Amino acid sequence: MESVVTELEGTILKDRDPFSYFMLVAFETSGLIRFALLLIMWPVIRLLDMLGMGDSGLKLMIFVATAGVRESEIESAARAVLPKFYMDDIDMEAWRVFSSYEKRVVVTKTPRIMVQRFLKEHLRADEVIGSELVITRFGFSTGFVKSDIDAISSRVEKPFINEKHTFGLGRDTSSSSFLSLSKEKLNPPFITNHRREEPNLLHPLPVIFHDGRLVKRPTPSTALLILLWIPFGIILAIIRIFQGMILPMWAIPYVIKLNGGKVIVKGKPPPPVSNGSSGVLFVCTHRAIMDPVVLSTVLKRKIPAVTYSISRFSEIISPIPTIRLTRIRHVDAEKIKRELANGDLVVCPEGTTCREPFLLRFSALFAELTDRIVPVAMNYMVGFFHATTARGWKGLDPIFFFMNPRPIYEVTFLNQLPMEATCSSGKSPHDVANHVQRILATSLGFECTNFTRKDKYMVLAGNDGTVSHNSCLDRFKMVTSTFKPYFLFFILRKMMWE
Repeated sequence: MESVVTELEGTILKDRDPFSYFMLVAFETSGLIRFALLLIMWPVIRLLDMLGMGDSGLKLMIFVATAGVRESEIESAARAVLPKFYMDDIDMEAWRVFSSYEKRVVVTKTPRIMVQRFLKEHLRADEVIGSELVITRFGFSTGFVKSDIDAISSRVEKPFINEKHTFGLGRDTSSSSFLSLSKEKLNPPFITNHRREEPNLLHPLPVIFHDGRLVKRPTPSTALLILLWIPFGIILAIIRIFQGMILPMWAIPYVIKLNGGKVIVKGKPPPPVSNGSSGVLFVCTHRAIMDPVVLSTVLKRKIPAVTYSISRFSEIISPIPTIRLTRIRHVDAEKIKRELANGDLVVCPEGTTCREPFLLRFSALFAELTDRIVPVAMNYMVGFFHATTARGWKGLDPIFFFMNPRPIYEVTFLNQLPMEATCSSGKSPHDVANHVQRILATSLGFECTNFTRKDKYMVLAGNDGTVSHNSCLDRFKMVTSTFKPYFLFFILRKMMWE
C-alpha cells in the first residue's frame, strides 16, 4: 500500500502560521476578551519565534487560546467554525499529491482536537498526529499539552508497521524528523506532474455548513481592524435599526445609501395586488434574517414574512409583520392561506440559512397553497460579521448584520410561475418545490442539495434546530462564557490539588 505523510501548516495549508486559527477558537469559545488578549500577546509570540525559542511561541498561543475553556466548546468550534477557514487555505497542488495515495497521514503541532474532524471528514486523512491538550477531570482545558511538541514527528512510525511510508511532504526546516523516514520526499512549492494523473482524482469534501460570526480569517492585522471597528459598528447598527423601525418603507432605500449599504435589484417585481385578489407568494432563497425586510424595502411596502424560529428580539425590532409557524403542517397551512387572502406574503422554504453557494431542500408546503408564486433569488455580501448563527443567540443576528461597514444585498425577481408549472396543472407539490429550487439555484449559480434544516443543525450544533423560547438559561450561559478567563486561576489551582 502506497502511503504519504504530510505536514499540515505550510504544506497542506498555505499559511505556515496557525495564529489566526487560535484567534478563531478564542473568539468563538470565549468572546472578545480572550480574542483581544491573544492579539495583545502576538508580538511576544513572534519574538519567541524570532529568537529561536523552539515551540515556546506555539505553547503560549495554545495556552492563551484554550486555558479555562471547556473541551466540548473547543470541539464545537472545530466542528462548526474552523473547517471553512481551513478549506479556504488549502494548497490544491499539495492536495493533489496527498490525495493520490492510498494511506494518508497528517502531522501537525496544532492540538489534534482542532484539526482532526476537518482532516478526516473533508481531506479523507486516515491518521492525524498532533499535540494533545491536557484536560482536567471537570472537562476544562488547562492550556498545556501532553509531552513535548517536538516529539510529535517521532510518532509517525506507529501507523506503519515494519516499513517506511512511501512519500513525505513538508518543509525541511520544521519536518526533517519525519521526512527522514520517507522513501521519497518533496518540499513546497509542489509540482503536480511528479505523480501520474489519476482519472478518478479525489476532491476535498466541500464545507456546506459552517458557523461563527467572523467572515475573514483573523490574521493579526485583520483582528486589529475588527477590534477597532466594533465600537463604531455597534453605534452604526443601533442607528440603522432605529431608522428601520421609525421610517416609512418608501424612505428606507434612500437612507440605506447614506448609511453605507447597497441593494442591487434585478428583474421586474410584480405590481401590488388589487382589492379582492389573493396575494402573491414570494418564494425566496434564505441567506440571512434580513431577506424579507430587504424584499419589502425593494417593493416599498410592508410584506408579511413567514418565520420558522427567529428570536423575540428580532420580531420586536422588525419593520415588517412576522407570522411564526408552529411546524404543525395543517396549522401552518391555515396561517399561510389566511395571510395570502389578505395580500402578499414572503416565505423561505429552506427553513434555515445557508452561507455557501448551495440551496437546501425546499419544503413543499408553499406549493400546495397557491398558484401565484414569484421566485426571488436573494444573496448578500458582508465584510466583517455573519448575520446568522446555529450555536449562538439568534437575537444578535440583525445587530451583527448592521455592524458591517458596507452590507450589500442582491435581489433578483424571476417570472411568476406559469399555471402549467404549478399544482393546478396536476403537478405534485414536491415537483413544484424542486422546480423552484432549481430555477433559483440557476439564477444564483448555486448548487441544489437534499440537505435540510435538521441536517444543518446536526452538523453545527448537534441538535435538530428546535428553538426553545424559554432560553434564559442559554443566554445566561452565553454571558458567563465571556468571563471564563477569570476562572483560570481556580482551574489551575484545582490541577495542582490533583
